[in-house]
Amino acid sequence: MTIGQTIIAEVGIIHYPDVQLAAVYGLTDLFRIAGEMSLARGGPDAPLIRVTHWRQGTGGAEVECAFDSHPGAPHRPGHLIAPPSLVMPGKMQPMHGFAAWMAARHAEGTTLCSVCAGAFVLGETGLLEGRSATTHWAFAEALAERFPAIRVETDRMVIDDGDIITAGGILAWADLGLTLVERLLGPSVMLATARFLLVDPPGRTQQPYSTFVPRLDHGDAAILKVQHWLQATGAKDHAVPALAKRAGLEERTFLRRFRKATALRPTEYAQQIRIAKAREALELSRRPVAQIAWDVGYGDAAAFRKLFQRVTGLSPGDYRSRFGVAA
Repeated sequence: MTIGQTIIAEVGIIHYPDVQLAAVYGLTDLFRIAGEMSLARGGPDAPLIRVTHWRQGTGGAEVECAFDSHPGAPHRPGHLIAPPSLVMPGKMQPMHGFAAWMAARHAEGTTLCSVCAGAFVLGETGLLEGRSATTHWAFAEALAERFPAIRVETDRMVIDDGDIITAGGILAWADLGLTLVERLLGPSVMLATARFLLVDPPGRTQQPYSTFVPRLDHGDAAILKVQHWLQATGAKDHAVPALAKRAGLEERTFLRRFRKATALRPTEYAQQIRIAKAREALELSRRPVAQIAWDVGYGDAAAFRKLFQRVTGLSPGDYRSRFGVAA
């Protein structure tokens, strides 16, 4: 559409109950800054992004525009974004009205987007079934349980599926915003916007940020006993025969029940505990990597480095450079 001599792409932001306002207004500011970068490069005819906010009234009222950065022209959002929530997914209100409205816009050609727990809003549309989508790594299991037809992937910060885009972390609205800026205004404007905001361009992963959160509420007391012992001992001894004996189970039964309860094999579980302790040591100390590897149970420092990179996406040295807080 055209307002005056400026071509404007409209991006709508869903203002649902308990939405994270920092994301709503952060995205609004990001698109405004991108517009200023576009004007600086292309002059008065350069394209801009029109930003609109959408609310639903009480009692199931229709979804209406509550803010418009460039009012006057009819609305036709090319993209709609469901931002993060301030409450945990299990406490989020049902979004049936928003979901139906978003699905209708999608049928008209609108690209739907979500950030973090906004994936639960997007999930209610039914349009993520059979697709890959991401959310915050801590919410991945809840999203998969609530919407089992979604292929939940948390390695990537942004998954761009063309007509549906999902972003992972709570602050991944910056990654999504820059992704849309690149799509709508071009890579040079996106890079200029990222430089001005002092943020990395899209392409990050969630791996360095995710932490191991063991399943402890599965109800299998024998397996829970082993989990507590592994945690207390740093998983330095995780031989299956010894673990099965500790659980009071035959080995095959132990392996089957352990994987059912934790979603991991004992070796994988032990690796997660050890890597978690190594991450903490890298963050809080200046001890050499080889010493940390030995302390958490790896006699081969080279093998430890490879495993650490596979689990976190970073080498131990790069991880310490990014997250280390020791003087």
